[in-house]
Amino acid sequence: MKTVIMIYTLILSSIFLFPFAARSVQAAEQGSAKTAKATFAGGCFWCMEKPFEGLEGVEAVISGYTAGTGKDPNYENYAAGGHIEAVEVIYDPAKISYDRLLDVFWRQIDPTDPDGQFVDRGHSYTSAIFYHDEQQKEAAEKSKEALASSNIFKNPIVTPILAATTFYPAEEYHQDYYRKNPLRYKFYRYGSGRDQFLDKVWGKDREK
Repeated sequence: MKTVIMIYTLILSSIFLFPFAARSVQAAEQGSAKTAKATFAGGCFWCMEKPFEGLEGVEAVISGYTAGTGKDPNYENYAAGGHIEAVEVIYDPAKISYDRLLDVFWRQIDPTDPDGQFVDRGHSYTSAIFYHDEQQKEAAEKSKEALASSNIFKNPIVTPILAATTFYPAEEYHQDYYRKNPLRYKFYRYGSGRDQFLDKVWGKDREK
């Protein structure tokens, strides 16, 4: 389904490019002294941007590719190089904690699925937490243990916690896709089964 939607997006991308997307990518590449980075993979990166962008203290959320071996991947070849879709969250630790970002992350995915996320199958759509320092690693491990102990999910939590590697921002037409193409985004998201799953698991405690 995502491939079908991308046909339309590629045709229109040269026309409907928003300046805030470019600013977001620039923020991810440059950062600042007061900000930190958090990197999460949860399947389709279109669906992972919006939940974080709405949080106070988050300055930018960038869609991209990571964890592979090929350099400078693009949408056509990232999977072949072993990369997976991910988002890089630029945030102000004085305004929002990494623990809060972890809470939001778990409520966007199926952490028991080792083979993809919802309608999107394969390694390139698997979930993961990529830590940038030992503090993030410890926080992620504790968060994962707490989720497993909660018995919210019947099956084991398989989302890995890995050291962050080079993150490559995706093409600009992918950035803030839910803003640029709201109807196509909603069509894809509903058809993927993600929302139905999250509503069933989390109910009123779901993060949207």
